[in-house]
Amino acid sequence: MTIRLLHALPLLLVAAPVLAADAGGAPLLDLRYRYEHVAQDGFARDADANSARLRLGYRTARWHGWSALAEADGVAHLGGERFNDTRNGRTGYPTVADPDYAELNQALLRYDGAHANVQFGRQRINLGNQRFVGGVGWRQNEQTYDGAMMELAPDARWKLTYAYVANINTVFGPDEPKAPSLTAPANIHGDSHLLQARFEPGPALALTGYHYRLDLENVAVAAGAPRGTLSGNTTGLRLQGSHGAFGYVLEHARQVDGHGNPWSLDSRYWLGEASHSAGEVKSTLGYEVLGAGESGPGNRAFQTPLATKHAFQGWADQFLTTPADGLRDAYAGVVVPLAGGKAQAWYHDFRSDRGSYRYGREFNLSWERAVPQLKGLSVLLKAARYRSSDELRTRDADKLWVQLQYTRS
Repeated sequence: MTIRLLHALPLLLVAAPVLAADAGGAPLLDLRYRYEHVAQDGFARDADANSARLRLGYRTARWHGWSALAEADGVAHLGGERFNDTRNGRTGYPTVADPDYAELNQALLRYDGAHANVQFGRQRINLGNQRFVGGVGWRQNEQTYDGAMMELAPDARWKLTYAYVANINTVFGPDEPKAPSLTAPANIHGDSHLLQARFEPGPALALTGYHYRLDLENVAVAAGAPRGTLSGNTTGLRLQGSHGAFGYVLEHARQVDGHGNPWSLDSRYWLGEASHSAGEVKSTLGYEVLGAGESGPGNRAFQTPLATKHAFQGWADQFLTTPADGLRDAYAGVVVPLAGGKAQAWYHDFRSDRGSYRYGREFNLSWERAVPQLKGLSVLLKAARYRSSDELRTRDADKLWVQLQYTRS
């Protein structure tokens, strides 16, 4: 791993002439250690993963509106590999999807104008709350996008975002197994277009409309499904706002097939959420539906293949792929200050969209705080407990994380 990382770091020197002449740039450093434990029914052994990620980069100062960013990172496994990282062949253990790797994470040119900016190259793309397009920043290997993105903001109320994506560098890369996976490839190829428009006249209302045309030619919704079955068009509208201590979110989207998808798709997404804030305490109630869609062979339910999925539907990650009968998630959570940091507690009740059966329930707890003795260092303790109500469809799972992260930028 160390040799591979040393081989990757010279990629940062691609923009060396620019960096050398730039006196106002900033080096970027991110170091993250994580311990992850997974106990899951169906496996005779528990998974225990110790990993460390090093991310190094450099951002130049602006020159006539232009700037550059280059960033490389790598992950090393510490100790024995008592887990399945999706690449090491340890299939007798539960999955911890953090393969060891070294690669160029970002490399881009950016132009910032008075009312617009544009960037080209390998980059982060996090749209809205990342429910449909995000960077999967929870995993050690971040998901980044090769393409171009433009943002227009004619005034403080309006923001229009368009992105073209030619390749997606997933959390499972950069190396492919001998037989590339249809459900967990290192790279997803295709010509995708992402469009989002946001209008925010005031705190009581923000409207976000979006249209995502995903051409995902070498990935499938399940191992036995044809290639391209995650390709399609998703169009939706999100309303959110606040009045005093109360907040709300309402959202609806429709997903249909496209871009050579061999299956016919037509499914719906619904979200309703209400929240209340009292000082630093915030309580939330929500109901999210990913519809089952059209009947037929295979899984034709509403899917979110580019989302930061760990942030939704429970931290145990039992529904990274929406089941064929869809998913209804009724959830409640509270965020409170605790011991100088922030604690969270969440409960989820999962049921099918088609039919009337219950998948299971989940409890989540976490606590995070900055370490006051060292600026940039934070500690995170986190746990998830999923209990199945239908063992034919899901399995009990317990997960625990301990994380230390140091960031300087």
